[in-house]
Amino acid sequence: MTPARLAAARWFRSKQRPIAAVTEVDRAPLPPADLVVGEVTFADGAEPERYLLPLVEGREPSDGDGAWAAIVDAIDRGAVIDGHSGRFVAARTAAFDALRPAAVTERRMQVEQSNTSVVIGETLMLKLYRLLEPGENPDLEVGAFLTDAGFADTPAVAGVLRYVTDGGQPAAAAMLQAFVPSTGDGWAATLAALAENAERATGMAGEIGRLTARLHAALASRPDAAGFPARVATTAETAAWRASAEDQLALAIASVSGEAHDRLVAIAPAVRARFADAFGRATGDEVVTRIHGDYHLGQLLERPDGGFSVIDFEGEPARPLEERRRPSSPLRDVAGMLRSFDYAVSTAGRTAPMAAAFLQAYGDGGPLVEAFELEKACYEVRYEANIRPDWLWLPLAAVERLASG
Repeated sequence: MTPARLAAARWFRSKQRPIAAVTEVDRAPLPPADLVVGEVTFADGAEPERYLLPLVEGREPSDGDGAWAAIVDAIDRGAVIDGHSGRFVAARTAAFDALRPAAVTERRMQVEQSNTSVVIGETLMLKLYRLLEPGENPDLEVGAFLTDAGFADTPAVAGVLRYVTDGGQPAAAAMLQAFVPSTGDGWAATLAALAENAERATGMAGEIGRLTARLHAALASRPDAAGFPARVATTAETAAWRASAEDQLALAIASVSGEAHDRLVAIAPAVRARFADAFGRATGDEVVTRIHGDYHLGQLLERPDGGFSVIDFEGEPARPLEERRRPSSPLRDVAGMLRSFDYAVSTAGRTAPMAAAFLQAYGDGGPLVEAFELEKACYEVRYEANIRPDWLWLPLAAVERLASG
């Protein structure tokens, strides 16, 4: 794949960096495709990145040519596919047999994000992790944990494909999970509900609150499992939360000018006071567990039965892998969803007590949720100032509202 084609791919993470070269470092045959590992070096001296590039006669696989199905078959067989300098190791889980498709058809999902998703036989979803990051992938790790814990509101993990080199940590190359038929994501469902009436939207928010409570209970259900603690926050953790929040405020102030800058500077002392109070009182009281890490309406699928399924446990892609695996307060997820509701009602131009209904159904709230929401709003100020200046008013108003208590 040429640097230009790679840079244009939706799943290529480092679009802001100039590519120096793309070099093939490994190739493993899996007819009718080859699983190619390409190493990308950057002109700015940044760390190289490795990407999974399945190729059929030098091109990306197409639906129906059997390349995606071959990966699923490898997972079913527990195959080891040797390359020149590494190997792909496949394994299936106990959930595979119940999801085995009657007919192995291939349908690549049209909505591309940081991965490539292909529906297999309308019962399985193959997710390719294009960026090969050595270490435990939180999407696979958390998904497998929730499957084993019996949490029914996320797709069951049916198998995995890892890339392994001698002396290196394995990198997740693909995950196979149950395909969840849906009518759209939570964002589209919420906008549709808001367009219909406030009562329906409020009821939906309550359902999402109960779902979120079940998710967090499942993540805290096995505190003896490696990597999935359920304990109180330490002084060091709450101090780090406060430092992170204050950093987001400083970055927000630096990202804006004019009236927006003046408004943020004016309320900055109140924001810092809120952070100091909320995070200072959290030590020894608030629970720390694994969390979703990038929780918003777009991470929910609305099922035909009216319920929702939670997807994508990778966390914020820009953060390092180990940081995304780090336990934190579940209230970070709550705050992320509250910000998503704020965006939804503003986009729809409607009013509905969605945040209150969500919190009441979830069963928690208070100063720490508000502090995490305030931190998230500060991040959004910087994001909108850089990407969508016309939307700057929304998170700026949220910062002022939350700072005032």
